[in-house]
Amino acid sequence: MKRRTFVATSAASLSAVAGCLGGIGGGGGDGGGDLAVTPTDGNLDGYPPEFDEVPEKRSIDTSSFGTKTENGVEVPLAPIDVAHYWYKRGEARMADARGKGSYERSHVYGAVLSQADPDRRVSNDPVMDWPKGDRIVCYCGCPHHLSSIRASQLINESFENVYVIDEGFRAWNRRGYPMRGSDVGNKPKNWVVRGETAASLDGRNAWARHKPTEQMESTDITDDGSYELHLKFHEVGPESTIEVETPEYTVEGKLKNLASGTVQG
Repeated sequence: MKRRTFVATSAASLSAVAGCLGGIGGGGGDGGGDLAVTPTDGNLDGYPPEFDEVPEKRSIDTSSFGTKTENGVEVPLAPIDVAHYWYKRGEARMADARGKGSYERSHVYGAVLSQADPDRRVSNDPVMDWPKGDRIVCYCGCPHHLSSIRASQLINESFENVYVIDEGFRAWNRRGYPMRGSDVGNKPKNWVVRGETAASLDGRNAWARHKPTEQMESTDITDDGSYELHLKFHEVGPESTIEVETPEYTVEGKLKNLASGTVQG
């Protein structure tokens, strides 16, 4: 299918459907300020530091987890309390599937950046050096679009024990679980961008990106060709330029215009 690229300069470029703007919840976590954005132990192993208090070992029935089908792969959705249990015991490596800008502002303490978007992923992604049999927990904030994409990619790369946090990073934040970054207490607003593309693209991905801050979001295209992107981007406002991409087209426009109509190529 031929791709098309154009710039949406006004709401007239879009068909009229109301968008929305609102806040989200978020707690402060147990770390923040201007701490380094890489693990303070200097490692890129995805593990947190050792904790003084470690949960007692218990049985986890992973076969009871829900799943999300992403790119033909069944991705297991780990409940956040299970992910936190593995994390506190040092039994899971944590991988942040979001954009670089989001990771730098706040991330799970010890997690590495492993972006879902292959076009923007750094060539030295540390996850690719991890043993294929180790437990890996991916996460994002949407709550599991980007993380499911990244998990499905890792599963296709023969990683054998991959999960995503079902409730997402925002729930981790609200619970005050360990985080690090330059701005862990900030609560970004939630913009909704809706769009339409070819129904034949059912199950493929639509993307939204803010290039200056390297933040991104993704969602699945539904069986009627529609999609809905929830953007929780830091330092992004109505006048910010956002790129929306599907396999059929790419649109660039001001966020206020993209969120006030239906994006159509």
